[in-house]
Amino acid sequence: MSAPNKSYDPVEVEVLKPEAVEKARDEALAAIAAAADLDALHEAEIAHAKDRSPLALANREIGALPPAAKADAGKRVGQARAAVSRAVAERRAELAAERDARVLVEESVDVTLPWDRAPRGGRHPLTTLTERIAEVFGALGWEVNEGPEVEAEWMNFDALNIGRDHPARSPQDTFFIDTPGYDPDVDDGRDALILRTQTSPLQIRSMLTRKPPLHMVSIGRTFRTDALDATHTPVFNQIEGLVVDEGIGMADLKGTLDYFVQEMFGAGLTSRLRPNYFPFTEPSAELDMQCFVCHGSSVGDPDNPCRTCSSEGWIELGGCGVVNPRVLVSVGIDPERYSGFAFGIGLERTLMFRHGIADMHDIVEGDVRFTLPFGVEI
Repeated sequence: MSAPNKSYDPVEVEVLKPEAVEKARDEALAAIAAAADLDALHEAEIAHAKDRSPLALANREIGALPPAAKADAGKRVGQARAAVSRAVAERRAELAAERDARVLVEESVDVTLPWDRAPRGGRHPLTTLTERIAEVFGALGWEVNEGPEVEAEWMNFDALNIGRDHPARSPQDTFFIDTPGYDPDVDDGRDALILRTQTSPLQIRSMLTRKPPLHMVSIGRTFRTDALDATHTPVFNQIEGLVVDEGIGMADLKGTLDYFVQEMFGAGLTSRLRPNYFPFTEPSAELDMQCFVCHGSSVGDPDNPCRTCSSEGWIELGGCGVVNPRVLVSVGIDPERYSGFAFGIGLERTLMFRHGIADMHDIVEGDVRFTLPFGVEI
C-alpha cells in the first residue's frame, strides 16, 4: 500500500500567493514613504498595517490552508508585515524629527527683542506735583488737610464772606446738588449741598473745630461749570495755604511765598504781589513769580524771546491776601487777637507752564503717552 501524498496542496488562496503578498507589501511601503507628515503616516498605517489592511486580511486566510502549506504562507506574510511595521516606525521617527526642527524655527522666541513694548506709563505729574508741594510745606511744620468734595453751600461761600448775590454762587459757575427740604429763601445755606468750587471749605472746617495757631495746606479736587477746552476743565486740583496766629501780616505771606517759589522752581527766584480783590482776604493780591526760565532777561529783548512767560518776566500763580476779619468771625475766632494769611494755586495751570503743556486735554484724558515721559519721579 502506498503512503499519503503530503506535498499535494489542493487549496489555493489568492491573497496568499507570493505575488499578491509582495504587491500588498510594496504598496504599503510606497504609501508609508509618501506620507508627508505624521497625520498622513497615521492614515497610511491604518490602511496598510492595521486590522483591515490587505496583509492583515491575508494573515487570516492562513488557517484555511492544509498543514503542509501553513508554514510557508505564514512565513511569507509575517515577513511582509514586519517590513511594513519597520517602515512605519522609521518614517515616524523621520517625520517627528522634521516636526521638532520646524517648531524650533517657527515657534522660537527672540530673547533680544524689546521686552517692554507695551509702555507701563508713569505716575501722573499732578500726583508728583501734589506730593512735592505737601513736602515743601510739611518741612515748615504745616499740616496737610483733605476733606469732602460734596460740601455745604455755607462752608463754600457764606463762611468765606461770599455774599448771596456773588456771581460765583450762580448755577453758571457752581454745581448744585438737589437737596430735599432746602428752601433758599428761608435757610442760610448750611443745609444746601454743592460740589466744592475751592478747597477753602477745608480751612473753614479746621477753624471751626480747632483753636489758633493754625498752619495748614489744603489739597484736593474742585469743580466748576467750565467746558473742557485747551485751558479749562470742570474738574481741577487746587492747593490752598492758611496761617492763623497772633501778629500775622503781609510780610509773613510774602516770605512764605518766596520760600515756596524757590523750593518748587529753583533758588534765587522771587515773587511779587499785585493788588486785587477777593471777598475772603483783605488786603488781597495776585501772586506772580519770576520766570524760572529766563529770570526776566527776555523782557524788552526781541532777539531772546521766552515762551514760558511770553517775555513778560513774570508768571501768574494764583491769589492771596490777609484773611478777612469777617471770615474769622464766621468761625468764632477773635479778629482783634488773631490774624492770618491765605493763598490758593491751581495745580493744572502750574503744571502746564512748568512743563510746557499746551492743551488741558493731555492732563485729564489719561493717555499713557502723556504720563510716560514723566516716569516714576518721586
